Amino acid sequence: QVQLRESGGGLVQAGGSLSLACAASGRTFSMYTMAWFRQAPGKERELVASISNGGRTPDYADFVKGRFTASRDDAKNIVLLQMNGLKPEDTAVYYCAARHTLRSQNYDYWGQGTQVTVSS
Repeated sequence: QVQLRESGGGLVQAGGSLSLACAASGRTFSMYTMAWFRQAPGKERELVASISNGGRTPDYADFVKGRFTASRDDAKNIVLLQMNGLKPEDTAVYYCAARHTLRSQNYDYWGQGTQVTVSS
């Protein structure tokens, strides 16, 4: 079992930056692939970035490439999402998610979400 809790959302002007953090419980955090998703009002949830265990380079959705950076610290059980160059269309609830890299293809664990609002 993994429990996730996001923090760091808020209101920022277009062009600004925010950093999100996801704190995970559990002693086997290093066995999980972590991801950030977002869901805007009236839209489906979409994958923003994923970062597997084992030190692989994160994968990003095209709409955030070059602006967002995902990282993880397995010693501290945290995942970070640094968001730069924010746009109004980045406004959404951002969720942290986890799946066991070897045992599951689905993200089985989710945080409660944190609101990010970008004003124009």
